[in-house]
Amino acid sequence: MKTFLLAATLLLPFMAMAQKQRPAQPGPKHFWHTVPTKASPESIWAIWTNVSQWKQWDTGLKDASLAQAFEPGAKGTITSLQDRKSKFKVVAVVPGISYTFKSALPLGGLYVKRSLEQKNGQTYFTHEVWFQGLTGGLFAKQFGPDFMKMLPEVMQNVKALAEKMARP
Repeated sequence: MKTFLLAATLLLPFMAMAQKQRPAQPGPKHFWHTVPTKASPESIWAIWTNVSQWKQWDTGLKDASLAQAFEPGAKGTITSLQDRKSKFKVVAVVPGISYTFKSALPLGGLYVKRSLEQKNGQTYFTHEVWFQGLTGGLFAKQFGPDFMKMLPEVMQNVKALAEKMARP
């Protein structure tokens, strides 16, 4: 019984679902940014799921690619401006509404969830990032503040592209 409890305790961080409950306040380990736009949800979705074009709006990326259709289980690669390559895997998709992908970290993971909502005649789109696992706190401390600082600009870039698509 003790062995089972010890194993369960050690594995608990790895068993967390890709859909994590958002904390009350953002911090370097879990943060998000939401932007309203008059652009359609379809426009935002098209921009978000066109992986080869992420570098157009994500100011922290040099390149991104996905080797297959954008669906759960699809695997891709992200290259940072510092030429760091990271693999990612799409772990959840609700077509036209949200998706989550994970980049593996040693003993943890970096998750990104992008979601859409329509209310009061506007589209609200949210980009959420969190670090999980035994090393999540360490990676959050190293990368979280820069990612948080960059996120509002990245979101404004998506908004500008989506609104430009809507113009005749």
